[in-house]
Amino acid sequence: MSTSSVLYDHPGPRARIRNNVLSVVFGVGVVALLWWVYSKFDAAGQWEAVLWKPFTEPATWTQFILPGLWATLKAAAVGMVLSLVFGIVFAVGRLSDHWWIKVPAGAVVEFFRAVPLLLMIFFVFYGVPFLIQGPVSAFWAVVVGLTLYNGSVLAEAFRAGIRSVPGGQSEAAYAIGMRKSQVMQLILIPQAARAMLPIIVSQLVVLLKDTALGYIVAYPELLQRGVNDLAANKGNIVAAAMVAAAIYIVINSLLTALAGWLDRRSRTRGLRVPRQTRPAAAADSTPEGGATVSEPQG
Repeated sequence: MSTSSVLYDHPGPRARIRNNVLSVVFGVGVVALLWWVYSKFDAAGQWEAVLWKPFTEPATWTQFILPGLWATLKAAAVGMVLSLVFGIVFAVGRLSDHWWIKVPAGAVVEFFRAVPLLLMIFFVFYGVPFLIQGPVSAFWAVVVGLTLYNGSVLAEAFRAGIRSVPGGQSEAAYAIGMRKSQVMQLILIPQAARAMLPIIVSQLVVLLKDTALGYIVAYPELLQRGVNDLAANKGNIVAAAMVAAAIYIVINSLLTALAGWLDRRSRTRGLRVPRQTRPAAAADSTPEGGATVSEPQG
């Protein structure tokens, strides 16, 4: 029996020709756009060797780019861990049977999803010191802002993933005497994390890029050190921005590749059949009393 979807019809000869023509037109358009951008930058002298020479000097990397990259990765790593914890806790809170847990958890998630991240970073850095009677470092202002916003988005992703798990699994777990906390920890959350892995990774990529908003509180991340400070010293802001963009692309690509590898590994482990399955099945098929049935000779 065919497994193709009934909602999709394979294109015929005319449709294939039309798709090929559109692909060629789109490709030519992209090439033309890239050539136009190149020519405009060339006319403005942005491809001159003097603007790109600083990237061949070790001092540029040790004083500007690498310190900014380290600050970006440090804030992103801490923000990712705290956002995942925040997301799991508030997703479970929103699914609670107690209204005094579910309602406040929902209000927190909806509030921090609605407030712009830049405003949260700004408020944590400039507003929270009035509440705690002490300064807040730029690092923690960025991390707290990233955690509150991205954690709220991840909470909704986890909640959707938990609800997507078939209800029969929870019912079977309750039937064998498991508590709700055990059902969440051992059954629902692991499956939700696997089901929502693409969304989780996409949000973590967004979190990594959002560290660039730390410039509002002078946090020395990659954009601040590798573009603004470098351009102020070398006068090559376009070249510096291109290099920083390439670094962001590489890091996000590695993060996406890591998530794909984890997904394939988890699926492979989930489909792996223990070696003792066949001997156990053979033992179960043995008649009572231990006697074996011999095959007829002939």
